[in-house]
Amino acid sequence: MTQEQAMSLLQQLFWGSAFLGICAAIHVAMIGFFLPYMTKLDGFLLKHAPRFRSTVMAGSGFILIAISHTAEVWVWAKALMLRGVFTDLNEALYFSLVTFTTVGYGDITLGEGARIFGTFAGVSGVLTIGISTAFLVALMGKLVPKPLSDLK
Repeated sequence: MTQEQAMSLLQQLFWGSAFLGICAAIHVAMIGFFLPYMTKLDGFLLKHAPRFRSTVMAGSGFILIAISHTAEVWVWAKALMLRGVFTDLNEALYFSLVTFTTVGYGDITLGEGARIFGTFAGVSGVLTIGISTAFLVALMGKLVPKPLSDLK
C-alpha cells in the first residue's frame, strides 16, 4: 500500500462501518428472503421420513449460510480493492477470507493507513457467523424436537 492510498482513522472507521453494515444487510436479507421458501419446503417434506426431512432442511440452511458468507467475503475483497488497499483480486480475496473467518494467518498484513479498516472484516465475520449459528441452531431445534433416539 502506498502513502497516497492510506486512509485517516476517521475514514477507516467510516468505511469499515459502512461495509460491515452492507454485509449485515446481505446476511439478514438472505435469511429473511429465503425463510418463507424454507418454510414451504419443510411443509412439503413433512410427509417424508424424519431423517430425510432433517437432512434436506439442514442442508438447505447450510447452503443458504454458505452463499451469504461467500458473498460477504467478496464484498470485503472488493471494498479492500476500492479503498486502494490491494490491487490484486486474488490477494484481496485471500486476505478477506482469512480475516472474515478470523483465521488471520498473518502472512499478509495491512499498513497503518488500513489496519482499522481491515479489522472490520473480522468484526463482520464474527457477527454474521454468530447470526448463522443462531439460525442453524433454531432450525435444528425445529427439526429435532424429540430426543434423537426417537428418530429411527
